[in-house]
Amino acid sequence: MAFINTFLSYLLLLVIIAALGGVAIFIGIRLRKNKNKQLESGQSGADA
Repeated sequence: MAFINTFLSYLLLLVIIAALGGVAIFIGIRLRKNKNKQLESGQSGADA
């Protein structure tokens, strides 16, 4: 029984870490896309 409790505890920890990693990746991609848009609009304005 102790093994099952320990296993479930580590499984829950793994799920939490994976969820945090997924959120961090999502935020990073979103911020990079926004920065690329800003750089692109800034360059097109300078070219015109």
